[in-house]
Amino acid sequence: MRPVIKLKMNNILIVFYYYQYPMRATIRDHLYSFRKYSAHRCFYLNLAVREVPWYVRKIPFDLIIFHTIFLSSRWSLKLFDAAVDKARSLKSMRAVKIALPQDEFLNTKVLCDFINEFEIDHVFSVAPPSEWKKIYPNVNFEQVHFHHVLTGYLDEETIAKVKGMEQSFKNRPIDIGYRAWRAEPWLGRHGILKTQIADLFVERTGHRGLKIDISTHHEDTILGDDWYRFLMNCKYTIGVEGGASLLDFEGKIREATNAFLAQHPLASFEEVREACFKLLDHSLRLFAISPRHLEACLTKTCQILVEGEYNGILFPNQHYIELKRNFDNLEEVLEVIETDQVREEIVERAYQDIVESGTYTYRSFVRSILERSLGHLESSPSPSMPSVWEFVSYWWMKGGEAFSWTRIALHLKLYGEIRKRVPSPLIGMIRKIRWGNRSKP
Repeated sequence: MRPVIKLKMNNILIVFYYYQYPMRATIRDHLYSFRKYSAHRCFYLNLAVREVPWYVRKIPFDLIIFHTIFLSSRWSLKLFDAAVDKARSLKSMRAVKIALPQDEFLNTKVLCDFINEFEIDHVFSVAPPSEWKKIYPNVNFEQVHFHHVLTGYLDEETIAKVKGMEQSFKNRPIDIGYRAWRAEPWLGRHGILKTQIADLFVERTGHRGLKIDISTHHEDTILGDDWYRFLMNCKYTIGVEGGASLLDFEGKIREATNAFLAQHPLASFEEVREACFKLLDHSLRLFAISPRHLEACLTKTCQILVEGEYNGILFPNQHYIELKRNFDNLEEVLEVIETDQVREEIVERAYQDIVESGTYTYRSFVRSILERSLGHLESSPSPSMPSVWEFVSYWWMKGGEAFSWTRIALHLKLYGEIRKRVPSPLIGMIRKIRWGNRSKP
């Protein structure tokens, strides 16, 4: 490990891999928090649309951040291999290197390999410290420093924006609103809770006259600031801690599960577990509060959460209504929703403790990252004047970044229009020619 510590730092390179537009609000806030709150020159490099420019290797970076959405491309091992191959020219740069991984239950072998190959100095993990040695068995903990962070935080601009919209969302016509992806069995019993609670509330609220908007379908995903508008239209939302109860170190459990389901598409979770990962479920306790929970506090949407620890930040009956893990108090919870007498008290307390406290903001997150990776830094440093080379490179990359987002937006719009008019087999052929049969994150 290179002991590079400075009191002041000027240049930060944030490396990411993302091909979607518009960005999810939580991803956008996380990615650009360094530019907003570090007061330093932040260079952004999206390897999904470009190679590492030659001039980047000429810039004296103090810190290189391999962002969450670079490391999360390992959901597809081929995609991650391509992303890492593009990034290899950064390995030899003399800068402190940090990794911000998430989804640390899947394909963590390649994550360990990346940390070792790139000589990462600091890993900021969302997994509990008790699980680090399980997840990263091939990493030397004497050389690599591990730190615990949350999966996401609140952005100050978003807080102000949501506060400005409050008057427009007084009535909240939706009683219970929820969005989640339909989790696969290879996440373990904990992972599929997101889907189970969605199905449960749809099934058990039909006869009660409650207006619900609950979906686990991809086409119902809500992006950008529309997500906050959706939450502000809801009186209640449901949820569970993020994470998984099963560690798939090499992706073999996922592969075996998908193969089994291809042969037995109607198999229950218990049947899949028995066939593919018997006795392995609950070998990992990667449970963490998610950005969704903080966002619900921000929008004053009352949360109904499956019992858990929530990083010691949210507490039952104070910040949310607790749903027992076996769901045996569901009828009581539904009665609380129908009477709607405790919601105002809970959301106001959650807003005060989580939002107004300022503890869980991206400003605090960025300050913590910089202090831990580069030593003590002033909260509002005065960066030294850049050289002409640094100045020109910074603005050239910033312009290229804006162009890249325009390119992604236009390509996805055009691709969407083509999909409406062209048969699916031909679409597959076009994708294979254009993208080398790779899947986008």
